[in-house]
Amino acid sequence: VLAGVLIGEYGLGLVPRQMSASMKVATELALGIISLTIGSEFSVGKLRRMGRTVAVIVAMQLACTFFVVWPVMLWAGLDRPMALLAAAIATASSPAVIVAVAQSLRVRGSFVDCLYGVVALLDAGTVVLFGICFSLAAGMMGLVAPDASQWGLAWISVLETLISLAAGLAAGGLMHVVLRNRQRSHEVLILSLGLVCLTTSAAMVFHLSPLLVNMTAGATLINSTPRHYRVFRMIEPSMPPIYALFFVLAGSEMQLSILAQPAVLWIGLLYVAARLVGKVAGTGIGAAWVRAPQATRRNLGWCMLPQAGISLGLVLLIQASPVAENMSPQQVAATERLVNIVLFSVFVNQLVGPALTKAALLRGNEMEATA
Repeated sequence: VLAGVLIGEYGLGLVPRQMSASMKVATELALGIISLTIGSEFSVGKLRRMGRTVAVIVAMQLACTFFVVWPVMLWAGLDRPMALLAAAIATASSPAVIVAVAQSLRVRGSFVDCLYGVVALLDAGTVVLFGICFSLAAGMMGLVAPDASQWGLAWISVLETLISLAAGLAAGGLMHVVLRNRQRSHEVLILSLGLVCLTTSAAMVFHLSPLLVNMTAGATLINSTPRHYRVFRMIEPSMPPIYALFFVLAGSEMQLSILAQPAVLWIGLLYVAARLVGKVAGTGIGAAWVRAPQATRRNLGWCMLPQAGISLGLVLLIQASPVAENMSPQQVAATERLVNIVLFSVFVNQLVGPALTKAALLRGNEMEATA
């Protein structure tokens, strides 16, 4: 992020504040690859192993975080579309950071297994929720069907979601046909990335959700045959540079003059606090609902605070989306304020989140051992 600030408008000025067309395309394609890998978490075998406990905890965490952050952002002064998007983005956590902390501590047990299951499904839930909210927000801003009623906008968002899922099934089937008989690793990698580019481009042309389309394609691919696990193993090494690209692009978009405004800083602090409350409360409620052990109820929510890759990807997607080109100056200003609020939240949660995750992991592991 600091490197992005350095090369951005408030640093050396090497990158213009508004992303160029090539940067927007790079953002869309990178998100397509990430969404494809998220879809691989929907393996039927993996879902069966995770069971009802993980599903309920993830659902309650998503719902509580969304319905805590949304009214707080409305109260703080964000308009309805931006508050909706802010709440959807707040539901994301950073699996990479959470898993890295857990692995560095070398902890084992049912508490850690539950943690891994939750973070594996959480990003998938966030992508689905954001896809619906983005359609609603675009309609509210008059960028899609400006004359539609509230019920009409809701129907349009549901229809877009269903068509995106259907397109993802078709794309996953195409990937399966193309890749199933390929033996050479380089062929599999090149064809996989090429098909992701094709799928993402088609989704953009037909105004579907690239996130949902690619995520569904990944789920379809992973459930077609176990051999397709190799596709995701080959793509995985490319993920760290993609996440690094997100951080740099996000930092170049950061406007220190906006972030220095007391009102924006205040909203950012409220955003961080509301997200914390939603994450901890939602995870605790879900764990209590399924009667999980006390170690899980009291500590799992505090492991969910790190926020990075997918949050940055979603906030950049707002600016890279084709509908952003039709925004009024007021809507562009509101979007820039949202970007800076989310960047502020990511910055804070990346500083304090890993420490809180570490403490909660150690406490939960200790409680589990003494139970």
